[in-house]
Amino acid sequence: MVEHKKTLDEVLIAMDVVDTLRHRDQALLKELDRTGRKAELVSRLREIYEAQGIDVPDHVIEQGVKALEEQRFRYAPPEGGFGVRLAKIYVSRDRWWKPLAGAFAAVAVGLGVYQFGIVGPQKARAEALQVELTQTLPADLAQARDAVLDISETDTADRLAETYYQDGLAAARAQQASEARAALASLEQLRGDVSVSYDVRVVYGPDEPRSGVFRINEDAPGVTNYYLIVEAVRPSGGTVTVPIMSEEDQTSARVSRWGQRVSQTAFDRIAADKSDDLIIQDAIIGQKQSGQLAPEYTVETPGGAILEWQDEKDHCRTRRFGGN
Repeated sequence: MVEHKKTLDEVLIAMDVVDTLRHRDQALLKELDRTGRKAELVSRLREIYEAQGIDVPDHVIEQGVKALEEQRFRYAPPEGGFGVRLAKIYVSRDRWWKPLAGAFAAVAVGLGVYQFGIVGPQKARAEALQVELTQTLPADLAQARDAVLDISETDTADRLAETYYQDGLAAARAQQASEARAALASLEQLRGDVSVSYDVRVVYGPDEPRSGVFRINEDAPGVTNYYLIVEAVRPSGGTVTVPIMSEEDQTSARVSRWGQRVSQTAFDRIAADKSDDLIIQDAIIGQKQSGQLAPEYTVETPGGAILEWQDEKDHCRTRRFGGN
């Protein structure tokens, strides 16, 4: 049997038949499931096309029905695979691209803030600290020590300067920046203490409640300590703070006023000087010259000082002289 050669028009009509069977009348599709109803199905399809004014031969309708049975014109999506998944992802890019791009942008901004706001400054501080420890502090320590040695006229100040200098270098080598800075501050303070000049003057006047006190130490019966209340005064006027250590509790402080221990003779002389008119004629009892670390006194003093001179203390009894 010679197979009828299909023309393009017949193929197109057959495809239309299939499309009609699928979409126009779903009831027609059910006819294919019924045995012996194929002829009736062809007849009904012919009526549909005739109603549209289309003359479709029976064999073309039969070809369309057969093509539908064989699912010849049915689209079968490709089976799943990596390529198919990529294609689906690409096709759906409008849904995921903007949120993903936003997430990437947020991450990039976060990384930038972290890098430039945290990591960068931390790195800069670490580098600056290393420069300070290896270059700046050693140079500043050496300069401060040399400045003290240039003006110092006492071995005590020289030894202190060298001690502070070596302590600072050791701290810098050990990466202990705060300790090295403290040593530098001590050197600079020592330079100021050595270079300054001042007079040690006994306080007096209408606003001064006392000019001296003496204490009878209950822990040492028969021993009395005499103190004059003094202040460090610059030659040009104004007071200056100086380092004083209390002989009572060994505490140290920088003060402009303290109680300087003197002999009973010096104490009585100052008391007599003040008793007549509340004015002390010879109020200056010592001088501190530039280059020296401590003042030289013009009155007898066994050394020692106090930082407090209240009327009552736990371990001694205090008396005073002076006042208005």
